[in-house]
Amino acid sequence: MSDVLIRDAEVHDLAAITEIYNWTIVDNHVSFDTEPYDPDSRRRWWEARATELPCLVAELEGQVVGVTYASWYRPKLGYRSSVETTIVLRLDARGRRIGTQLLGQLLNRLASGGFHRAIAIIALPNDASVGLHRRLGYREVGVLTEVGTKMDRKWDTMLLEYDLHARPEARSAPES
Repeated sequence: MSDVLIRDAEVHDLAAITEIYNWTIVDNHVSFDTEPYDPDSRRRWWEARATELPCLVAELEGQVVGVTYASWYRPKLGYRSSVETTIVLRLDARGRRIGTQLLGQLLNRLASGGFHRAIAIIALPNDASVGLHRRLGYREVGVLTEVGTKMDRKWDTMLLEYDLHARPEARSAPES
């Protein structure tokens, strides 16, 4: 396997980001978005993103295979030290520790940016995502039952939080 390059996302990555993220919308329950992004809506998303919140991509053999980014956790100013994190990988990039590297870099960037907490909200079941977050040091703080509706059913979500002031080595999962 080639080395993975983790870098800041750029506007020319939007087509790949859209393709990767749309999988979560059209084929399963892991995103509660209901309509896939098209190029115009993804560009509006990009332009509306707060410049102080990072968006990173993983590149393998010249192809974007994953994206992770932070969003404001809640719109009220009192929540500005907390962010929600999102990570999505192309199907063929899973199981190769790319997600660990990608999300780990996002957590490092958030910690150095002065943020306090990272929150992950994972639609259940999703063992791979829960495992990834736990390996990186997120801890479960609760499950909300039947809060999302998609594909004609109700879904639970797990809330996990990450202390961005934890020791840096906590952001790197051990090799196994």
